Amino acid sequence: MTSSISVYAGKSALKEIRQNGLSAEQIQMMAGASGGPKWFTLFGLDKYIFGEFFKNRETPLYTIGSSAGAWRMACFAQKDPVAAITRLATYYSHETYSQKPTVEEISQKARILVNKLLGEDGAKEILENPVIQTHLIVARAKGFAKSENKLLQLTGLISSAGLNAISAKTLPWFFERYNFFTKNDFLGFDHSHFNYDKGQTKYAGLTVNNIKEVLLASGAIPLVLKGISEIEGVRKGIYRDGGIIDYHFDVAFPKKGLVLYPHFHPIIKTGWFDKGLKYRHAKAENFDNVVMITPSESHIKSLPYQKITDRSDFEKLDTDTRIKYWQKVLSESEKLAEDFSKLIEKGIGLNQALPIEPIL
Repeated sequence: MTSSISVYAGKSALKEIRQNGLSAEQIQMMAGASGGPKWFTLFGLDKYIFGEFFKNRETPLYTIGSSAGAWRMACFAQKDPVAAITRLATYYSHETYSQKPTVEEISQKARILVNKLLGEDGAKEILENPVIQTHLIVARAKGFAKSENKLLQLTGLISSAGLNAISAKTLPWFFERYNFFTKNDFLGFDHSHFNYDKGQTKYAGLTVNNIKEVLLASGAIPLVLKGISEIEGVRKGIYRDGGIIDYHFDVAFPKKGLVLYPHFHPIIKTGWFDKGLKYRHAKAENFDNVVMITPSESHIKSLPYQKITDRSDFEKLDTDTRIKYWQKVLSESEKLAEDFSKLIEKGIGLNQALPIEPIL
């Protein structure tokens, strides 16, 4: 029977799940990638993972997310994570803009969306969650990349993209990673786990007063949304989309237990500027203990337009067509939850898990 999900695993993770199956107790960390509305294809899976798979969790579970992944992880840490992720999906998928929206308009709509995501008590619930330990990634811009003048910002982006194509080690010249966390102990991330800027990643605590700004900053796509200039607990600056640095998290995940990585695509790209670089590959050793769950090729082909949702839909489709298409993708995502539950409860599909190394 054709499955709606594909399972990929690093060398150690593949050995573990083939011998012992996959259970919530094995998972010590979960990651959420950037990608905007691409995550709609994971909506049903998120609801199952947040609401059922980890329902009775008592030991710490560490999560890390950037951009849309940060918003998803913020939903996960609330008392009713299914309600939170449903709010996010509902409001995000029905979002509309004027014919030629300005940066200000899009930024204001994003602020409203974050307010909907958090609800009345979401910020407090995330911070006080005794089990879900949240890490949200934000990039602090430098040089021209920090300017809100479109021409200067574009100059900074072109410069950083060009030099990044030569060497990823140049990216810290333009962007500095900030990791905002609720709690951080031996299993949490420290500088030794990140790939290109060991010792340079900055750390700051999430608070009731700064979590909205952190979430807005983590999703602040350059040239599309305004950067966030002030975040409590860190120095003033312009903070932008965490996916610029950590688009799909090619980082050295802590090696205790397995890392669950629901992802909309099996190909891993380290940073935002690496998307078009066919020669820039993720490091296999970073994914040794990772179990990645993605929509299968057959599932994607069954969707309207035979693709998952993405930001280009705003430009290519009229509003009514886009919203109808996005609702279809959201409803079809329930199939991923059904097949993942079969994998967990009955082991169906585990024998088809593939090594992750060839797709990196």
